[in-house]
Amino acid sequence: MAWSIAQVARMSGVTSRTLRHYDEIGLLAPAWVGGNGYRHYEEDQLLRLQQILVLRELDLGLAEIKEIVDRHTDPVAALREHHRRLLGERDRLDAVARVVARTITELQESEGKGDMSKISRPENLFEGFDGARYGAEARERWPGHWERSGQQELLDTATPQEIDRMGREATAGMIRMAELMAAGTPADDPAVLAELDTHYRHMTRSWTPTAAEYAHLGRMQADDEVFRANYERIAEGLAAYMRDAMTAYAHARLS
Repeated sequence: MAWSIAQVARMSGVTSRTLRHYDEIGLLAPAWVGGNGYRHYEEDQLLRLQQILVLRELDLGLAEIKEIVDRHTDPVAALREHHRRLLGERDRLDAVARVVARTITELQESEGKGDMSKISRPENLFEGFDGARYGAEARERWPGHWERSGQQELLDTATPQEIDRMGREATAGMIRMAELMAAGTPADDPAVLAELDTHYRHMTRSWTPTAAEYAHLGRMQADDEVFRANYERIAEGLAAYMRDAMTAYAHARLS
């Protein structure tokens, strides 16, 4: 039995235009093309499309998906592997959902207290999040900066425990900076520069930025909505304060 491209689009929710694109890039060819140019798909193609959609749900790129589905000729073995991936992603999302629920509870309990700290352990804000995803985003947004930084090599060689420790160290530093900001400490104050000594030292594990690069990194993080949001989760205005502090540090200690 065969299905037309319009029927497959209706069944799968994938547009005909996307199906044609998959054909053009060699990801999903139709079983045959009619004399009128219409594409038709059989059961094998529907199974392959299912694999493609499963892997898209896992946020894989089309090139990587093609490599995976081309490698697996046994549909049962392929689905078993995809199933394992999905269960892993489900567990990760469950962990993220628990973090969000806990944060909601802590924010509700802190309403009206008026102090800056609204959560008992700020580092818990980031449990369950996949750091590798943000690394990929950083590579896409700032490819030249990322290559020079050596961050990918660091992530590739670090153990999960080491990555978790680095994340907690970074969060603790952000909290200390937020406390300095809340106290009204100027961004170029010696106490702020001393805190950034630690920040810069941690950075040199993979990259030793120049004064210009360090200041530029502070501006990029403050301007980018994803990175800025991480600072703002700790305290409102922290991204701009960190930017100004990194600029002051670059002038005072790296120039």
